[in-house]
Amino acid sequence: MMPPPLPPDLESRRAQVFPVLDARDREHMRRFGEVRRFHDGECLVAAGQPTPGMIVLFEGRVLLTRRDGLGHSIPIVEEGPGQFLGEVAQLSGRPGLVDAHAVGEVEALVIPPHRLRALLVAEAGLGERVMRALILRRVGLIETGAGGPVLVGPPECPGRVRLEGFLSRNGHPYLALDPEQEGEAAALLERYSPRAGELPLVVCPDGSVLKNPSESILARALGLLPEGAFETLYDLVVVGAGPAGLATSVYAASEGLRVLVLDQRAFGGQAGASSRIENYLGFPTGITGQALTARAFVQAQKFGVEMAIPAEVASLRRDATAVLLTLELTDGRKVRARTVVVASGARYRRPALANLDRFEGRGVFYWASPIEARMCDGEEVVLVGGGNSAGQAAVFLADHASRVRVLVRGRALAASMSSYLIERMAASPRIELMMETEVVGLEGQDEGGLQRVRWRHRTDGHEEEHDVRHLFLFIGADPATEWLEGSGVVLDANGFVRTGAELREEPLQAELWEVTGRAPYLLETSLPGVFAIGDVRAGSVKRVGAAIGEGSAVVAQVHAYLASVAALESRRAGTHRPTGPVRPGEGLQQA
Repeated sequence: MMPPPLPPDLESRRAQVFPVLDARDREHMRRFGEVRRFHDGECLVAAGQPTPGMIVLFEGRVLLTRRDGLGHSIPIVEEGPGQFLGEVAQLSGRPGLVDAHAVGEVEALVIPPHRLRALLVAEAGLGERVMRALILRRVGLIETGAGGPVLVGPPECPGRVRLEGFLSRNGHPYLALDPEQEGEAAALLERYSPRAGELPLVVCPDGSVLKNPSESILARALGLLPEGAFETLYDLVVVGAGPAGLATSVYAASEGLRVLVLDQRAFGGQAGASSRIENYLGFPTGITGQALTARAFVQAQKFGVEMAIPAEVASLRRDATAVLLTLELTDGRKVRARTVVVASGARYRRPALANLDRFEGRGVFYWASPIEARMCDGEEVVLVGGGNSAGQAAVFLADHASRVRVLVRGRALAASMSSYLIERMAASPRIELMMETEVVGLEGQDEGGLQRVRWRHRTDGHEEEHDVRHLFLFIGADPATEWLEGSGVVLDANGFVRTGAELREEPLQAELWEVTGRAPYLLETSLPGVFAIGDVRAGSVKRVGAAIGEGSAVVAQVHAYLASVAALESRRAGTHRPTGPVRPGEGLQQA
């Protein structure tokens, strides 16, 4: 039987996607799994259902097929002895994305997720080949939409755009169908008769249909949230899955800590939406933010990091023992931890426009991904902002839009944007840079979305209005720290988290710091055991490289804190605790 075609960019790498392991490789794998037998026609893996892990075939053959909630089933490949079933979902035990049935009698080695991760670490050469195959298979599933939900609605539907962004930024496959172009999609709309606001329909792999679900509801339907996370005491909980948070999780888990990462939207943060990062060390031709952070996301799972996305934190509290920390989510669930790293980053500001909320998702966007680029293909767009993110977005959109007007309030870009981006913008015939200019008005209809944008030239007050259906806002960022209110974590006047030396002039509660008998570490907040890194930290350098550096550095301080608490708990009971505020002084300790 001829092998089925792979997506064009993977066809040349077929041997890496479906490698054949020799007898020695399989023998090395035996100690990580259990040998099982499957009968002809028996289901080894079912799409949408929890999987037993990676399955290595010793004897017999297995047919892999992809299906969707519409009832379609398409063969992917038939694998035989020496090959294995699995993709990156098997690292964390998430539901499978394909069906696998035995063709004849099959003998196979079943390696559960935790043992698969141990194999990848213990058998470096073999683990590299397996990991590469797992990643490439997920890439292929994403490109074909195999195993994911089907979104039914017009391309400009705000709900469809929102869910496409959620799934794509979280590296999950999906298909999107336009009812005006696809007969099956039109039939679904006729069958379910969605009312206004109920599009898109989402058909899950098990056939269930959701009407314009929230990201959280969709994630639960797809099995993306680890329910056991809320019954576990973690060594470390990281709030935020941007570059800083992912770096923390990789280093902490690789050093033996049990780690949970929480993020309310997607891994990657603002960096994950960057169309191309060209000044990050080691990537001379540049790399997309999605590709960079997706690698880190998979790497974190390799070391056993648990991910809960989307999961929004509402509050942080220290318990009566002054040792354990509790994070309460907006849905009421709670997570307990010995330490917490705040890496919640910052979000782009919303300008003071009277009707802005009417057009958010209906022509107004805060990031520029291929989904938004598709919507404005061949049209004029306006982009507001003068930082690196704005420059990257402008250059990216210029490859799709007929014209990109970039509005900047200031007089020059040199202080806020890298020179290579300034030069690239100047070289593009489709980019028009408008300095000392600001948006002052939006017009449109609730159904039709944004239709016109008005801006003012600050030098003379002259205003212009143009027909524009797409406005991108990159106008600075506010820290995502609302959830820290009442926690005891000290913020600066702008809402950023103070750490280390920033706390010299802040009064600290002695009864809390007596737990550790010291002053805060360099990246530690005013609350012992709570650290802050990346964009959310006061005084941090707002760069991807700096965020990753702080993510690695904070792990040593987490270890030092855990060691100090362990020593304290072993001390004799009845130690006197001073009361009242103290100041840490000048000698702030480092890990």
